[in-house]
Order: sequence, then structure tokens, then C-alpha cells
Amino acid sequence: MLGLAQTLAWASSYYLPAVLAGAIGRDIGTSASTIFGAFSVALLVAAAVGPYAGRLIDRLGGRPVLIASNLVFAAGLALLSQANTTIHVFGAWAVMGLAMGSGLYESAFATVVRLHGADARRAITGITLLAGFASTVGWPLSTYLESTVGWRGACLAWAAMHIIIGLPLNALLPRVTRVVVASKGTTTKDTAGAGLSPAQRHRTALLMAIVFALTWFNSTAMAAHLPELFLATGATLTIAVGIAALVGPAQVAGRLIDFIFLRRAHPLLSARLATLAHPLGALCLGLFGTSAAAAFAVLHGVGNGILTIAIGTLPLMIFGAKGYGERQGFLMVPARVVQAAAPFVFGLAVEGWGVASLWVSVFLSLAACLALAIMTALINRSKSGDTFDATL
Repeated sequence: MLGLAQTLAWASSYYLPAVLAGAIGRDIGTSASTIFGAFSVALLVAAAVGPYAGRLIDRLGGRPVLIASNLVFAAGLALLSQANTTIHVFGAWAVMGLAMGSGLYESAFATVVRLHGADARRAITGITLLAGFASTVGWPLSTYLESTVGWRGACLAWAAMHIIIGLPLNALLPRVTRVVVASKGTTTKDTAGAGLSPAQRHRTALLMAIVFALTWFNSTAMAAHLPELFLATGATLTIAVGIAALVGPAQVAGRLIDFIFLRRAHPLLSARLATLAHPLGALCLGLFGTSAAAAFAVLHGVGNGILTIAIGTLPLMIFGAKGYGERQGFLMVPARVVQAAAPFVFGLAVEGWGVASLWVSVFLSLAACLALAIMTALINRSKSGDTFDATL
């Protein structure tokens, strides 16, 4: 249920501007980049809302918070459908930001952790596996709706889907009657970071927030500019768009790899491997040019898919289930902020350097891998002599 509801939430928010920004801009007399600026405002609002939504989920469970997010999504989309000026568009996206901060992955992850404690990793993987099809479903459906009922009708249709589909799915979630801190037979002392001192826990959380921010910058930058990068290698527009479309299925493949082959591995190991996939793809693209564009798209997508799961499971495995929602909200604040800036900042790099702008994303991926390695060393030192060392 959460996977399907998340597919709807992502398709009607995060993946909406890519299809509708041009039509909205033309209708109200502004540029598509201005519409994307309004979307960036939504991401900043989501960053501010996230910790508070997580705290509510820790206290009340995810059901009421996710139901409320469906209502706010519907309200924001309805407001957007009636926008006639730029300021109205920004206001509507600010409302959407409230829903995004309380109704996307972080809230879904906190919901299953609240229900299942340390056993939530499998559920987190399942949610991302289903929601990985959000762009596959959302982009064609938004395109179809825009061509048949216009962009205003498309927004109203998505709003109706939140009421008719999303809200009932979230309403069917179990009610929470007690706090579940850990899995059966497991205590918080069994978490990877149980032996960390307060200073080490703070340092580990800081490193984790940096990793999330760096990887989300790359993910958002590639989502916005991947076809443009392929054009810079000499590919035609048709080929560039077709190859860029491989990222979505590759992300789902990465989540399947995590579910089948890496589910017994610690998220620190799978995350480190995932951060190396993008640089490896960039190396192939640099060495072989356009002929390796598909390999780059697939490697980037696989790594990004695994990292999405790690964002949900790393805080759970290291810090435990208690207070997960609020902690996750704070950890994602830097990621939301850099995500808002990523399309503009990386767009300047692509405009100035072409395919050489990949040096920026490669550096960020390697920096994330280094941060994960330092985090691993911190935990290993805190558990010296434990068998945990071998698993990382």
C-alpha cells in the first residue's frame, strides 16, 4: 500500500514539472525556468517540514500524517490548476512543499519503522521498488493528460487521484498503538552504532547527512540534465532522450539487486559500492564517448536505486528505531536544500563545460564514498573485537 501511494505522491509532485513546466509557463506568461524555481521553493519548504512530520510519525504513527499529506497534495494541485500569475504558482508549490515534506519517502520509511522497528529494512526496499516506477507512470500519464485536458486539467486529475486512490491506501495502514523500538529479540544495544560515544554519534550523523546531500545533488542534477549531457557527447536528441530513459528501469534493477543479493549486507557496504557506480559509468563515458552512454545511464541508475534504500536503512541500522522519524527529517534537511539548487548549479556547469561537468558529479560521488568509509571506521573502532568488522 505504501509503495503504491508513494508512486502516486512522487509522480504528482517531483516528476510533474518536467512535463508541465513549459505549458504552465506559456499559459501564465513566464519561463519554464521560473516554474522550476517555484519547484525549488517546494523542496525548501519540504526540508523545513520534514523534522516536524517525522516527530509526529514517531508519536502518532504514519497513518494520520500520510492521510493529511494526501489532502495537502490535493489542495496544492488544485491551487496550481487555478494559477494565473507567477506568484500564484509559487504559492501553490509552497503548499505542495508542505505535502512533500510529510508525504514522500522519509515519511513512508518512518511509518514502517514505527510499525516494524528494526525489521523494517525489507519493507523499505519494497516501498522503493514499487515507487521506482513513479517516473515510468507519471511522465507518460502527465503528458497524456496535458494533451487531452490541458495542464490545468492534468493538475486536477492528479489532485482527484490523491483523494480517490492515495488517501484510501494510506487510510488502510495499521493504527499504531505502541512504540516499536526494535525487532523481536533485539534491543537498541544491537544497533551498529550502539558503542558510539555522544560525540561519535554526532559525527556519524553529520557524515550521514553529508552523504545524503551529496548523493541527492547528483541524483537531481542527472535527472534534470542527463539528456543534455548525452547531447554534448555527440548523440542525437532522440538517442539522448532514449538512453536517459534507461535510468528509471536501472534504478528498479538496483533495488532488486539490493533485495536479492545485498539484503544480508550492512547498508554501509551496499552504500559504498553504490557511490562508485556513477564514477565508473563516467569513466566509461569519458573513454568511449557516445557508445558508452547507455552503460553510464545504467550504472548511474543502479547506484542511485541502491542509495535510495540506504537513505532509509542506514539511520535505522546505526541509530536504531527509536526517534527514527524526527532524526530522518533532520538528516534530510541538507539533502533537500542542495536538491533545490542542483538543477541550476549543475546546469551552469553543463553550459560552461559540456560533458566535462561530470568531473563535478564524480568528485561528489567519491567524496560520499570517503564519508561512508570514515563512518565505517568510526563504528568499527567503537565495536573493536566484534564480528561486525567483517560485515562492513
